[in-house]
Amino acid sequence: PVGRVDRCLEPGMVVTFAPANLTTEVKSVEMHHEALQEANPGDNVGFNVKNVSVKELRRGYVAGDSKNNPPKAAADFTA
Repeated sequence: PVGRVDRCLEPGMVVTFAPANLTTEVKSVEMHHEALQEANPGDNVGFNVKNVSVKELRRGYVAGDSKNNPPKAAADFTA
């Protein structure tokens, strides 16, 4: 997957993808084809995860720390 980091992302971190509720471990994080030990807020990165197929993820999914207030699907919201 690729995306913008809001807090922190690092290899070994366990993340949950919402709204699919898939939980997995981050294998590696890259920016401009260079490996990172940690991605910080605002970084646009690509990252590899264990045991999750690309076909299981969709555009717009959100990944978050599964141990610290993981993301959840919303039934509705007010814009």
